Amino acid sequence: MSSSSNTSIAKKARTRAEADFATWLMMAKLGGFDDLPPNAQSFLTNYRARLETMSEAESTALAVREIYSAYYSEMGGVGAAPEPKARTSTTEGKVVRVQRRPKPQPGLSAERHSTRPLIRKSLPALLIFAIMVALIVVLTQ
Repeated sequence: MSSSSNTSIAKKARTRAEADFATWLMMAKLGGFDDLPPNAQSFLTNYRARLETMSEAESTALAVREIYSAYYSEMGGVGAAPEPKARTSTTEGKVVRVQRRPKPQPGLSAERHSTRPLIRKSLPALLIFAIMVALIVVLTQ
């Protein structure tokens, strides 16, 4: 098998391993550990055991590495699973600050200067109040 094929398999296996581990971990936290496949339960049990001796980040990285290696061989990768390349930032030195437009303030609109919008807003409240008073009067008689 060519090295480009192994590289493609490695990328797919790594992506799947990261996604599956995150999914399994969330399912276990939500109480669905027993519903996971046996291999997932095994990986999570090893992960939890390692948490007593190492940090969460180290244990997570090791668990993902184990899952990745298993997936790599399952997908037909030849030999040992290659070490994944460190992800580099493609925007290094090219940081762009996103600026949001300020939200228009309702007090600055042209309609606000007239009294008509104030009447529209207070009319439903006044109408509801009047109906409630009328109902109370009718029901108490």
